[in-house]
Amino acid sequence: MKITLMIIDAFTDKPFSGNPAAVCLMDEHKDETWMQHLAAEMNLSETAFVVPRASGFDLRWFTPKAEVDLCGHATLASAHALWETRLLNPDVAAAFHTKSGLLTVRQWGDRYQMDFPAEPAEASAPIAGVLQALGVDALWTGRNRMDLLIEVDCEDTVRNLKPDFGKLIDMGTRGAIVTAASDTKEYDFVSRFFCPGLGINEDPVTGSAHCCLGPYWQGKLGKSELKAIQLSKRRGIVGIHVQGDRVLLFGKAVTVLKGELSSNAT
Repeated sequence: MKITLMIIDAFTDKPFSGNPAAVCLMDEHKDETWMQHLAAEMNLSETAFVVPRASGFDLRWFTPKAEVDLCGHATLASAHALWETRLLNPDVAAAFHTKSGLLTVRQWGDRYQMDFPAEPAEASAPIAGVLQALGVDALWTGRNRMDLLIEVDCEDTVRNLKPDFGKLIDMGTRGAIVTAASDTKEYDFVSRFFCPGLGINEDPVTGSAHCCLGPYWQGKLGKSELKAIQLSKRRGIVGIHVQGDRVLLFGKAVTVLKGELSSNAT
């Protein structure tokens, strides 16, 4: 079975920035053990596995250590891969059936628009040791079904974070989102995302985290149209439009590598 494998940088228009995802375009399903082994071999924050079905595509995401329920940048990369390989016409939306329900991606001018579920956080006390591991004082803490959300005092605090990743491994959630209001008028807020328990100390640009950040900053700023930057070393820009229980995410993508898996690996 021929399997196309691509590496695509998401939430950026420049190679070697944004968040890289591996995308595996397959004709039929493979078992979970094989997918996990390939994700570990890729050693990127996410490897996406795309299989056609009658009403779109099945899509699953694996980190080097585990499968996850929702991933924004690898969904963006998967849609980009389908259009670039002409497996999908540019005027047709990519419909992905996932563990988080139906996710759609469409071309929107010079960007892609993703329709995702909102994942708002509810206020909660911080998990013991997390703030100490991050080295911050929190203005607000909460969590949703996947992650912790921590607001801190300013952009510089987010930018200069140096977490103790060993102490964050057992925090009991997928990851920790740290955010603050932006110091500039160009962006509404900034963030960083840490998930060492999944084999990713810091994710460069995290679409699914913005499904939580969008509703949070909508509530604080009183606006539904938001622009954010994730302050990892690679950085990435995410446009956000909060629509009730849905969040539209906007971003670009760039192909870095395209090839085929060896028959020895399939």
